Amino acid sequence: MVFDESTLRKLNQLTLVATRLRAGAIQGERRSSRRGSSVEFADYRDYTPGDDLRRIDWNIYARLERPFIKLLEEEEDLAVHILLDGSRSMDWGAGDLHKFRYALHLAAGLGAVALSSGDSLSLGFLQNGRITAEFGPTRGQAALARLFRFLERLEPNGETNLNAALRGYSIAPRRPGLLILLSDLLDAQGYENGLRSLQARGHEAALLHILAPDELDPALAGDLQLIDSETGHEQEVSLDGGLRRLYRARAQAWIETIQTDCRKHAIRYLNLNTNQPWEQTILLQMRKAGVVK
Repeated sequence: MVFDESTLRKLNQLTLVATRLRAGAIQGERRSSRRGSSVEFADYRDYTPGDDLRRIDWNIYARLERPFIKLLEEEEDLAVHILLDGSRSMDWGAGDLHKFRYALHLAAGLGAVALSSGDSLSLGFLQNGRITAEFGPTRGQAALARLFRFLERLEPNGETNLNAALRGYSIAPRRPGLLILLSDLLDAQGYENGLRSLQARGHEAALLHILAPDELDPALAGDLQLIDSETGHEQEVSLDGGLRRLYRARAQAWIETIQTDCRKHAIRYLNLNTNQPWEQTILLQMRKAGVVK
């Protein structure tokens, strides 16, 4: 996975936005109205891989044998957590419309934004109700090639259990931050309880809902046997114009229900269709929604 130089330049001009979080406090390249040059000591926090070793307080390390980072006033970064749905239902769509490849590009693009801003980036891969692969936490543009290699190894498989996977991510000790979930949300058990558990841990959540065009308006007709890609469950249907209209109406009602739930619980929601180029999604739609600026 390689971005052309023009795309990377555009991404490097962006920063991710957390509206209700106080960012962390380590010196970086984050373009922020709070960025300052104060050298007044403020506090300590635990060292995480990718932190600048020059910021470790070696006196504290000598006494406690644990590395701590010195925090200075007015210097800030953001902990960014990207969670990617890797269930088999994401393996849908032809060519550039493929949902999982689309989600990979979005994860790579948002990761590039975080790394170029000096933010702390973590990425979790969700399959079968758990986190099956993790990247980070790390920071700095030098980690971009490693991020791309990590994403290129991922393949969609298994069943969806978003609530279990999200709760599992919330249990581990992690620095609260901006958490971005990329998923088609095709899970009969929903996602709500899992995201609530992450919000209870102090994370600010954004939900990127990814669907392919033919999932919203399938070009099908006649007597069909539909097979669930994850469970193998079969369903016989006779699809005519009236049933297609009913399907479109129910799909739209489902999306509106998710939008309403997200507004109620302060989750930023974007309804994404893979027929829009992923670069435009980040540079235009996410900027308009306030996820990046």
